[in-house]
Amino acid sequence: METTPLIVVADDDQDILNLVGKRLAKRGYHVVTATDGQQALELIRSRRPAAAILDWMMPVLQGPEVCSRLKDDPSTEGVPVVLLTAKVSDIDIEKGFRVGADDYITKPFDIVELDMTLKRLIGNNGR
Repeated sequence: METTPLIVVADDDQDILNLVGKRLAKRGYHVVTATDGQQALELIRSRRPAAAILDWMMPVLQGPEVCSRLKDDPSTEGVPVVLLTAKVSDIDIEKGFRVGADDYITKPFDIVELDMTLKRLIGNNGR
């Protein structure tokens, strides 16, 4: 039996959450959303998703801090993390990868690029 890959999407912008959630659901993913970094961290730790998509600037904990905590925790270090953000400077991109992001996509983004990134990171479970 094939299972639907679970993706946690965290962004404080409800429009982005709705857009990404709907588009990924159409591509065969089950999406759970969070509106701040702490909520995202708790969801990822409890649900063990196939991947996580994190905005950079969020309340409570920012995306890079969530990513760093996930990668430092043996129980979540294997969860692929994509930073999906408006931060486009070289310094920010380098920081994103330094804290452990598996990929970095800038807004505005192409849903096909996001889908292909997830498929690459998830592997055979990504459909």
